[in-house]
Amino acid sequence: MGRRVVVIGSQWGDEGKGKITDYLAEKAEVVVRTQGGNNAGHTIIFNNRKFALHLIPSGIFNPNIINIMANGMVINPVALLEELKVLCSQGIEDYKLFISNRAHVVMPYHIDLDDLYEELKKDHPVGTTKRGIGPAYMDKTARIGIRISDLIHPESLYQRLETSLNFNNMILKANNRRTYDIQELYEEYLKIGEVIKSYVTDTSVLLNKLIDEDKNILFEGAQGSMLCLDHGTYPYVTSSSPTAASVPLNAGISSEHITDVIGVTKAYTTRVGEGVFPSEFEDEIAKQIREVGKEYGTTTKRPRRIGWLDMVVLKHVKRINGMKHLSVMLLDVLTGIKEIKICVSYILDGKEIDYIPADYFEYQRCIPKYITLPGWEEDISKTQRFSDLPTNCKNYLNKIEEILDINVTILSVGPDRLQTVTLKNIF
Repeated sequence: MGRRVVVIGSQWGDEGKGKITDYLAEKAEVVVRTQGGNNAGHTIIFNNRKFALHLIPSGIFNPNIINIMANGMVINPVALLEELKVLCSQGIEDYKLFISNRAHVVMPYHIDLDDLYEELKKDHPVGTTKRGIGPAYMDKTARIGIRISDLIHPESLYQRLETSLNFNNMILKANNRRTYDIQELYEEYLKIGEVIKSYVTDTSVLLNKLIDEDKNILFEGAQGSMLCLDHGTYPYVTSSSPTAASVPLNAGISSEHITDVIGVTKAYTTRVGEGVFPSEFEDEIAKQIREVGKEYGTTTKRPRRIGWLDMVVLKHVKRINGMKHLSVMLLDVLTGIKEIKICVSYILDGKEIDYIPADYFEYQRCIPKYITLPGWEEDISKTQRFSDLPTNCKNYLNKIEEILDINVTILSVGPDRLQTVTLKNIF
């Protein structure tokens, strides 16, 4: 029986979902990107080559895999064509790619609005990547957005642009920003529509057909569950939901078709941008983790904030996603650290809690409560089996399983695809 597996980030993004998706894609027949835009990225390393993906699904490197950009995404077509061009220059030319005709388009004015909205928040910016993702989703919910289908239908494109610019040019002009000419955008994006037309289809129809054919399907998103618009650390979140629950809506399938949810977590925690981060610390160990783990954003190159593994976060994410499996990434980065901490609960106003408060200021007051485990010195980067790991490393993983009440099924002991230990096959 075909499996339909959702890979979700179990922290604030950058957990290594790209590597796991790429690793699992070897046995998948379809890979689907379900939400977000080019405000995030996956770094994938195999055969000693590094590839950075921002929009395109992680199955693009395998010519036999069907890659789908689903309706829940917001797609900057200029960035998409540039990404395809870069892949082509790296020898990736044989692929199967389909783009949803219902996905929304990130337009140039969305990028300007993103910068403006961050500026208007003054001392409380969200810390967006300023790629226009939030304003594109705003237009979607305001029902003035441009969809991929509009790019290949001239009459529809002109009408949608007219409506959208009536709103957005007014905002830009009122704040002394440049405005956009409808005719120029119309002509430019009609040409783009011609270029991408061969990829565009109703991906919901395609996906349901593939499900009927019993294909192994892998669903991936951008960011992590703690950046979910509904269940993350609002307002310092992304503009969509990167949870398993959002996949059926964002892909146009029934929820009954999802068979497994695998959460991806680092062996520690990172975060980019603003927002509460209880287990964050900054000392020589944090600097070591940042450098050894190359903790700089794939898209922005911003240095990531470093923290110890937070089990309150993981419990929250397990609950809202229905996580059945856990993949622990960058385990090798902790090698050489004498003592490793795990946050097991918070102290809020003198009371111990094991949940995340909805109120941002309450969450800001939470003090992490830690347990400390001895680290390991042995090199684990060539390890192929769990039994070969150092005792203290196994104890660390066992403690995670015990606290979270979930099985660790995949371990990453290095950046390459081959540096992966599988405890249970998902497909």
